[in-house]
Amino acid sequence: MRDLVCGIFVVGGILACVCLAAPEPAIVPSPREWTVNVTYEHPQQIALHLGGNTKAQRFWYTIVMLTNKTRRDVDFYPKCELMTDTFRIMPAGNGVTVAVFERIKRRHQSKYPFLEPLEKAGNKILQGEDNAKDIALIWPDFDVHAKSIRVFITGLSNETAVVDHPIAKDKAGKPVKVYLRKTLELNYDLRGDPALRSYIKLDYKGNRWIMR
Repeated sequence: MRDLVCGIFVVGGILACVCLAAPEPAIVPSPREWTVNVTYEHPQQIALHLGGNTKAQRFWYTIVMLTNKTRRDVDFYPKCELMTDTFRIMPAGNGVTVAVFERIKRRHQSKYPFLEPLEKAGNKILQGEDNAKDIALIWPDFDVHAKSIRVFITGLSNETAVVDHPIAKDKAGKPVKVYLRKTLELNYDLRGDPALRSYIKLDYKGNRWIMR
């Protein structure tokens, strides 16, 4: 038991060091740095019978709308993850079939007629509102014991930072460099009985820009 407690303190200390070491995004970006405009729908559920299964599979998704007002075409290399307070990290798109996206697209056809899945959104965002992108970020159902989730969306900016890893060393004994990207974080609490999954509600707690 004592070893377990000590282990928890060690892990907590490492996380604290990483958090303290991580810089925050610039308040005033340099002339070479850009961030696209982003709006989003809050996550919602969809349950589908796939592959002849009698039991419906549940998925969560959010839709992000990206508009490039930077006066230049920009590269787009996104990374989108959902993290629970039980420390499960799920990349968007993993375990998600085309059929799931198509059902989501039909659900939102009137509002988002040009909706794209993340993996087909391309690696460029062209200038102007006429070239705005509507992208679906989709995850299989996550840990039913989770009480809160965070959604991380990276690739909306070219702002980066480099920090020293608090523990890892290279062959020369120097701290390993960790490369961070400006990331949008969305925070939600979950309400409801885990046994009644379809009735679970999300309480939006806000967003912030971080380096991750």
